[in-house]
Amino acid sequence: MDSVPTASASDVVICSAKGCRVPAVWVLAWNNPKLHTPERRKTWVACDEHREHLSRFLDLRGFLKDVVTLAEWERSAADR
Repeated sequence: MDSVPTASASDVVICSAKGCRVPAVWVLAWNNPKLHTPERRKTWVACDEHREHLSRFLDLRGFLKDVVTLAEWERSAADR
């Protein structure tokens, strides 16, 4: 799995939407089956405003695998 930058007190994860500078609260895990092995996960992060738009973009292409909160993603990464 690809990693999402973790946020520390001075480091904020910013939404992946073009031009957005808002802190991300969602992780969109995706995979392009023409390029990646089935278990590989690429990630985009999204703020509340852009989560649906970015999810829809990935889902229409058959790439979207999972959407979880950034906090959940970081907890699962810490458990690995």
